[in-house]
Amino acid sequence: MNATRNAELAAAQACLRLLHTARAALTGCEPATAASLLALPIAEADEALDRAGLAGNEAWLLDKLYDLGTETRVHT
Repeated sequence: MNATRNAELAAAQACLRLLHTARAALTGCEPATAASLLALPIAEADEALDRAGLAGNEAWLLDKLYDLGTETRVHT
């Protein structure tokens, strides 16, 4: 696996952590508390996207993540 692929994988993982954290925070917290819980995962995802050259391409990355989820459901 090359460096670009590793950076893209790290960005995808950071975005997934952000999505899971956002879901958990927004389900059971007040908005102000949720915002403080999301600050670090947002920063991590932004940095990972930038390192992978995907900053500004979040929609493309999310499409790829959703495609992976669809492939997993089809194969299981």
